[in-house]
Amino acid sequence: MNGDHPEDTLVICRALGGVPDADSARMTGLDGEGGDYAATVGGTEVAVRIPWGRPLAERAEIRREVVRLYREACVELGIDPDAGRGGHG
Repeated sequence: MNGDHPEDTLVICRALGGVPDADSARMTGLDGEGGDYAATVGGTEVAVRIPWGRPLAERAEIRREVVRLYREACVELGIDPDAGRGGHG
């Protein structure tokens, strides 16, 4: 997530993590209930917890849930979720 999709992580944290002014964000952990992030706001790193839409039990569910969060965050921020992705989101 951090190496492949840093911009997506920032979008998720800005829209769904309560840090709309974040300059950067990275995932720091996750469990079956949600993801943990560190967002930088005004030069200060803050912890952010974003719950999944439902409890997850399988590793394969995580990717789908992160994509869902990203798409939800894009709607919230008025961003085209497929811009620059060739429509694969």
